[in-house]
Amino acid sequence: MSSRGLPACKRRPRATKADGTPRARPVDWEGNEQAVVIRWLLGEMKRGEPVGQLYDVTYHVPNGGVRSYKTAAAMKRQGAKSGVSDLVVMDARGGWHGLYMEFKASPPHTAALADSQHDWLEKAEERGYCAVLAVGLEEAKAVLREYAALQPTFHHQTARVHLKSGTEWRKG
Repeated sequence: MSSRGLPACKRRPRATKADGTPRARPVDWEGNEQAVVIRWLLGEMKRGEPVGQLYDVTYHVPNGGVRSYKTAAAMKRQGAKSGVSDLVVMDARGGWHGLYMEFKASPPHTAALADSQHDWLEKAEERGYCAVLAVGLEEAKAVLREYAALQPTFHHQTARVHLKSGTEWRKG
């Protein structure tokens, strides 16, 4: 058995180049670098650095990637949207409700910003979220450090209205 869980005779053969040699497996440069950003954020939290406070409120939106038609259709029915930013920081700072970060791999592996991604960043900013494109690990770290350094946003102007609909989740 291979590490992919199927015996070699059951796996589809790798595509070949014109000279007959197997093509190299594609590398998810962006995904690998984004994982490093999250690992770095966890390390910063463990070291007690201010930016580490964002670790617990930062999450990835798994919208991209290659999926089967059936899975892609199910995700769309469940609310997946084209262009949604890769990382969301659920922490209100600097007058913003939170941060939407579209992450791209470092050069030379940087992909172009898709129109749908540009539109999502624009929508987020129009609705009161800090919206940022970060190209590469170092730029993403700089964005997160800068955002963490902003003062927390407090909404004292109006009282919060709790909805009557929905199931109560608060304890006590």
